[in-house]
Amino acid sequence: MPPHNRDRDTAARPSRALRGRAGRMQGGRGSGRGSAGAVRLWGRHAIEAALTNPNRTAKKLWGTREAIQAMLDDHDAELPTSLPVEYAQAADLARLVARDAPHQGLVLDCLPLDDVALDDVLDEAEGRTLVILDQVTDPHNVGAILRSCAAFDVAALITQDRHAPPESGTLAKAASGALETVPWVRVVNLSRALESISEAGYWRIGLDGDGKATFPQALPAGPVALVLGAEGEGLRHNVAQHCDSIARLPISSAIESLNVSNAAAIALYAVATRAALDED
Repeated sequence: MPPHNRDRDTAARPSRALRGRAGRMQGGRGSGRGSAGAVRLWGRHAIEAALTNPNRTAKKLWGTREAIQAMLDDHDAELPTSLPVEYAQAADLARLVARDAPHQGLVLDCLPLDDVALDDVLDEAEGRTLVILDQVTDPHNVGAILRSCAAFDVAALITQDRHAPPESGTLAKAASGALETVPWVRVVNLSRALESISEAGYWRIGLDGDGKATFPQALPAGPVALVLGAEGEGLRHNVAQHCDSIARLPISSAIESLNVSNAAAIALYAVATRAALDED
């Protein structure tokens, strides 16, 4: 499609392009990619983030004229002429996505993000918190955790490659753009990854309802890696054995446990609060 331009009075003001291209960190261990072939995203925040991510290759955009125009106007931007764009009605877009998915007038086909290597993340983390998920497979939960990771400046999300959801529209919508900004490392062996994280100077805290320590009192000084397991099963034994401590959140006995994404958000807030207090 031809570039979008503002009116003539503001034409002199340069606009930046909403675009994507390949090139994320190379050398990820394991299968790396959560998706084979194209990934279909929907929802305004997910698509805006994908189109402004220089490490994402966009293949085709569908949208209502109103939704595309609103996105461009809000960003004072234009779409690259190399990106195929097809205008469609909302009802037509609904046929492109999961049933009852809230597409908000925008659907995007793109390539999966490239692998991210754990060693690269550890080299660049500068002590920022890490989040490790042990066989958390629900895309809504993983997306919500990514969103919390973005909110609290987490250095990376780390999962096992075979027991985590792939990139998808459902996950990206729940992440509300965080899929494009939080590095997601997929490893073959989570226990070995935890060993590397320890060698990098992190204190590994597993969250479990049966933990002897209470969170956040269990928080030590220094970098923290939070390890959370799937709802129901919790942390696997070997993963728990690779944690420095197992802690529980101080919740009422009226409820057995929290949703894993809620637990992650609470724990990340506690870590962020500790860091703020340490700076005062």
